[in-house]
Amino acid sequence: MSGKTNTLPKRNEIPKELTWDLEDIYKTDADWEKEFSEVKEMLSGITDFKGRLGESAKVLYEALQYQNEVSKKLGKVYTYAHMRYDQDTTDSFYQGLNDRASQLATQVSQAASFITPEILAVEQEKIESFLKEYPDLELYRHLLELLNKQRPHVLSEKEESLLAQVSEVTASPSNTFGMLNNADMKFPEVKDENGNDVEITHGRYIRFLESSDGEVRKNAFKAVYDTYGKYKNTFSSTLSGNVKKNIFNARIRNYESSRQAALSKNHIPEVVYDQLVSTVNDNLHLLHKYVKIRKQALGLDELHMYDLYTPLVKEVKMEIPYEDAKEHVKKGVAPLGEEYVSIVEEGFNNRWVDVEENAGKRSGAYSSGTYGTMPYILMNWQDNVNNLFTLAHEFGHSVHSYYTRKHQPYPYANYSIFVAEVASTCNEALLNDHLLNVTEDKQEKLYLLNHFLEGFRGTVFRQTMFAEFEHTIHQRAENGEPLTPDLLSEIYYDLNKKYFGDDIIIDEEIALEWARIPHFYFNFYVYQYATGYSAATALAKQIQEEGEPAVERYLEFLKAGSSDYPIEVLKKAGVDMTSPEPIKQAFAVFEETLNELETLLFEK
Repeated sequence: MSGKTNTLPKRNEIPKELTWDLEDIYKTDADWEKEFSEVKEMLSGITDFKGRLGESAKVLYEALQYQNEVSKKLGKVYTYAHMRYDQDTTDSFYQGLNDRASQLATQVSQAASFITPEILAVEQEKIESFLKEYPDLELYRHLLELLNKQRPHVLSEKEESLLAQVSEVTASPSNTFGMLNNADMKFPEVKDENGNDVEITHGRYIRFLESSDGEVRKNAFKAVYDTYGKYKNTFSSTLSGNVKKNIFNARIRNYESSRQAALSKNHIPEVVYDQLVSTVNDNLHLLHKYVKIRKQALGLDELHMYDLYTPLVKEVKMEIPYEDAKEHVKKGVAPLGEEYVSIVEEGFNNRWVDVEENAGKRSGAYSSGTYGTMPYILMNWQDNVNNLFTLAHEFGHSVHSYYTRKHQPYPYANYSIFVAEVASTCNEALLNDHLLNVTEDKQEKLYLLNHFLEGFRGTVFRQTMFAEFEHTIHQRAENGEPLTPDLLSEIYYDLNKKYFGDDIIIDEEIALEWARIPHFYFNFYVYQYATGYSAATALAKQIQEEGEPAVERYLEFLKAGSSDYPIEVLKKAGVDMTSPEPIKQAFAVFEETLNELETLLFEK
């Protein structure tokens, strides 16, 4: 298995059974070329419908069907090309295929760009009569309903064209942030545990904070924020520019606020955001308790912000070869029933997973695929606990995709970002419980308990704090307040004080952390990490406590795709994110785990 030698094997040296079966999409590259050409030829067929969508129900139906056929073929063309490229990014032939597939995707979206504005130019009454007189069009009812909700926010064709052109200009704050943060900014060197001078980079920074040496942690922390401090005026300018862009887009599209505009994309009521923030605020005493336990466990007189990442439980050597990991994943998801486990087995047996790391392979892990293909998984396997959890996580996505594509027609065979992380995180929660049940080793138990608590802290508490910051700065800017570096730092510092409590020293440098968070340029995106994690934790608990009825609800959720609004789809699973209940359930699990960790850590 991987990790045994220093040099990575070449792609052609990896055993076939450890690679994904892309021949299932196209037997040969020549077959890909054939379908690529077919999509290209179909482009003119899309534009043949231009100016005709209001003619009759039949024409509207045929246009939508035709667009689907093109998208379906394009999905396979694109998936094959990007995955061939990812398995070895040094292969120039597949680099070319990937570039051509991306260009083709752009051409298809340009050719179809008239469809939404043209449908919205047809009165809603006429669309309703189309649906009544032409039963086949009923397939698109939900889709047309979603479009109708956009009516008050879609402008004339000329204005839409202007906005599209201006979007390149309004992207510049985000692009400038990226350039400054990733390319131009250099951090100083600090001494590591062995007294060597090592330059800080984004990648190494967290490793420094995980150091067992408090001085190393402190010096890295101060060096990073001293560097951000030198550029704070530029960073406040880019963040302020990005907020102004969001406000401009929201106002011009007749939304009441930038947050309303951002959440409307997935039809999420604003109460979901507010509920999350207020419920997390009601439970901050649990984060304060976790901080207190951390201080005690590390044996520190003073706990600082730079002490939050050093492992509470020293690394446990849990060697987990891939073959063992497969068994753990199957046993972990066993509460979801035989059918679910059999789909996971199918994935292992039918080469959904590209397991091994090889020279040139894209790093990280993901689940990918499209309608009509397997829901593939990319891994770069290492024999450790993190990779085991990653495998369970990606299988959560893949089985979700499998169910959705099997049970939904093409227009609804995808799912929104709001629900995407629920299935993957639920798998992780179930796996964690399985591992805790089978281990007798105290250190392993502590490691697993802390693994869950850290995930919860980083996702529910931290991302909600980000969400609170993001909402506050948009409100201040909407009220005409300039977002100066001092104001941004003051808001951010006060949030840290509130979230982390009195058992930790809130170092003044942390006030500048807002300057290094790329997610603040994603327009009200981060709250979804916290809602998804909370929903998954609550669902895993329901599955374990209720059994069959909870499993049935959960599988219905996995099959629903985008056939209903994301909030309604989650309600089917058993969590109503417009109420605080799921988040409260998640906190009950956090508290239970925290108490268990405390007992184990300090038992005599």
